[in-house]
Amino acid sequence: MLHVWVVMPTCLPTVLRRCHACASVRFRADGKFRVNAHHKLLDAWLLVLCTGCGDTAKLTFLERTHVRSLRPELLDRMHDNDPALAAELLQDPTVRRRNRITLDWAGAWRLDTGGSDHLDREVIDVSVRFAARIPVRPERLIAEGCALPRAEVDRLITEGRLVSPVRLSGKLSGDFTFTLKR
Repeated sequence: MLHVWVVMPTCLPTVLRRCHACASVRFRADGKFRVNAHHKLLDAWLLVLCTGCGDTAKLTFLERTHVRSLRPELLDRMHDNDPALAAELLQDPTVRRRNRITLDWAGAWRLDTGGSDHLDREVIDVSVRFAARIPVRPERLIAEGCALPRAEVDRLITEGRLVSPVRLSGKLSGDFTFTLKR
């Protein structure tokens, strides 16, 4: 029987970027937006706060965009300071590249295994789904989901009792499956 685990975000990730006011590199996003109109053209930013000095920085995601080219619900979400929109924008590679930022997901996600009734079985087939593009080491997910130490997970991989069609070393942010044979 295939078990489904889900990696879910619990809050917005920390934005890594150098602060212009202090030497800090960590910013906190709380889902606030600023929209500025120039006649029929709009600029829009996601506001982030420096964790060191509290200075505000703007992450550009719309620049000189014609009002009619925007979906009305997107404009409403910006005016309502929608945190889900902020999460979408932070995960957008174009926005991250444009603003030269990276994300730190430490402490901003959790693993939902659907219970521990499958842990005592001899063979476990698991499908891991990501609700957001959160880069996590598969060994860490497997160790947390199966209540095993990381060294034990590494040993199972080496012995061939933990197999997957994807490489389990490094970080993944996409769905994968694995089989654990005890």
